[in-house]
Amino acid sequence: MRDFFKYTLATITGIILISVIGLFIMLAVFGALVASTEKQVVVQNQSMLILKLDNQIVDRAPNDPFANLEIPGLSMAKKLGLDKIIKAIEKARDDDRIKGIFLDVSVMNSGMAAVEEIRNALIAFRDSSSKPVYAYSDLYEQKTYYLASVADKVVLNPRGRLDFRGLGGEVTFYKNALEKLGVEMQVVRHGKFKSAVEPFLLEEMSPENREQRLVYMGSMWNHMLNGISQERGIPVDRLNELADQMMTFRSAATALEAGLVDTLKYKDQVLDDLRQITGTAAKKGINVVNVADYAKAPLKKGAKKSTFSRNKIAVIYASGEIGTSIVSGEGINGDKLSREIRKVRQDSSYKAIVLRVNSPGGDAYASEVIWREVKLAADEKTVVVSMGDVAASGGYYIACAADKIVAHPNTITGSIGVFGMIPNAGELLGETLGITTDVVKTNEHSDMPSLTRPMSPFERNLMQSFIEETYALFVSRVADGRKMESAAVDSIGQGRVWSGENALNIGLVDELGGLDKAVEMAADLAGLENYRTVSLPELSDPFTEMLKGGSDNARTWFLKRELGEAWIYYDRIAKLRQMNGLYARMPYDVTIR
Repeated sequence: MRDFFKYTLATITGIILISVIGLFIMLAVFGALVASTEKQVVVQNQSMLILKLDNQIVDRAPNDPFANLEIPGLSMAKKLGLDKIIKAIEKARDDDRIKGIFLDVSVMNSGMAAVEEIRNALIAFRDSSSKPVYAYSDLYEQKTYYLASVADKVVLNPRGRLDFRGLGGEVTFYKNALEKLGVEMQVVRHGKFKSAVEPFLLEEMSPENREQRLVYMGSMWNHMLNGISQERGIPVDRLNELADQMMTFRSAATALEAGLVDTLKYKDQVLDDLRQITGTAAKKGINVVNVADYAKAPLKKGAKKSTFSRNKIAVIYASGEIGTSIVSGEGINGDKLSREIRKVRQDSSYKAIVLRVNSPGGDAYASEVIWREVKLAADEKTVVVSMGDVAASGGYYIACAADKIVAHPNTITGSIGVFGMIPNAGELLGETLGITTDVVKTNEHSDMPSLTRPMSPFERNLMQSFIEETYALFVSRVADGRKMESAAVDSIGQGRVWSGENALNIGLVDELGGLDKAVEMAADLAGLENYRTVSLPELSDPFTEMLKGGSDNARTWFLKRELGEAWIYYDRIAKLRQMNGLYARMPYDVTIR
């Protein structure tokens, strides 16, 4: 009896402690939310706008109440919206409180198209004002150096390094491991370049996959070299020589001698330069404002405000994998996005639509649902697609019905193909683990698909026919939208991945540029001189967002904190549990550093 009371008391004490801790966490959450809603950004005179881009850069950061929450002992990657970055750079041009932009870039967590968009905004800032752009880093990665190359002064720490070695990529293959485990991955696909399934079937890249990688990576590398060459005055051939010499592991003095940077300075010397730019006295603190705060800072009194227009252009964001249900709350829900497009189509105050696509694709059915609404909208209003880092496979599917498509030179697109996978783990379960299964069915194929037996010839043929039918529909959608023959689409399809520059040459996109270019094109096609843009879907306020997400938001927040960069792998495994039907998805994720 004494033990009973002891354990009972311990249990009650534990519950009380957990409740108290939970209460403190909730108070911290609400405190952070209240602080975030009440915080007033003040921009001092003689300030520098700091672009520190080590947060995850997304097209538009959500009003996630947990995203920027600071709890002692807990930390996680924060998100920064590309829209906020561009807005801040544009606003700084005419704000006499801002004396220049300081690029503090070592790590940049974004795709190459986002880098391109920020780079173009910095060029426009530099060329339309007398304010300097000053770049400094201890370690320039290749894409951060590409960004920094537009600065008036590129500075490297004397003991720092500049990563410059060309682009490369690896693919991991699981075929042998699966064979050892006794798992057969049954694959049906259309497209000799649809290499999403190759890691499960081969031990190395197919010739087709190797070819497509070399083509689009070569296009992206050449675009980077041309941009650097134009800004730094170094011939492209010389830049390739420097890359072959592996500048990554050479001294900062070597980078200076090669003309890749302007000078070598320590941070205290850099701060002295910033004091000179801002007119700050020696040893005094420099007035700075970060890009996230400055984007939401009010305009200076007397600043010219944009005129109100009744004509609206909807900028609809479509970011993430496409599906009918989203595991982590991040991605494109086919029904929700379709509903958003439909609402804009039926609203006469909207004169045009810009669909911002940043997606590797996903569920083929959900892609078709979205395509239908884009098509209906294009039949009634001007629709222009702006492609972000990636708009491939299903991401291209939902774009192809637009009147015009705008992509960055280093956007990853194309991948017009379809695949399906059914694992057969019968040997793993039976021979390795000793687990047997049995089935009762009313008809011959009632247990199809099964994870414990191979497909019969009839079932495989049926699946292949389904794949062919879906691929033919995909090709017809592209052919109709791009005014091409189906045979021509098939010749550049087959699951092949292209860069934006490649895609322009073969007719998959119309022009190269960013979101601003797409908006200008939409306004021109719709005959609008005066207009305003409205970003959709509308972002909820932090309190609503927290209540709407409930425990799922909190669980996701803590998982991301614990897993860090490994979160993406957990998220992919979670998505595998939701996979059903055929997929039009990029064969892999592309990361450039």
